[in-house]
Amino acid sequence: MEAALKIFTSARRWLGFRPSLPDSLPVIGVSPNEPRLIHAFGHQHLGLTLAGVTGQLVSQLIEGTAPAWLDAFSSRRF
Repeated sequence: MEAALKIFTSARRWLGFRPSLPDSLPVIGVSPNEPRLIHAFGHQHLGLTLAGVTGQLVSQLIEGTAPAWLDAFSSRRF
């Protein structure tokens, strides 16, 4: 127990920045510069939580069946 306590008390604190966009929304959509590139990033702390639905949206972008509301998440909004 003493060794485990020593490891814990010798740990250092770290504070880092999370990737975030100015409006706190992810970018999901076709690149404005390269139509063969699809962006899907900027989910902040929810990357793993939103991975499934983001994957579905990316597949819909590839198939050309993405919902119209997805345009609000385009990188063109900046």
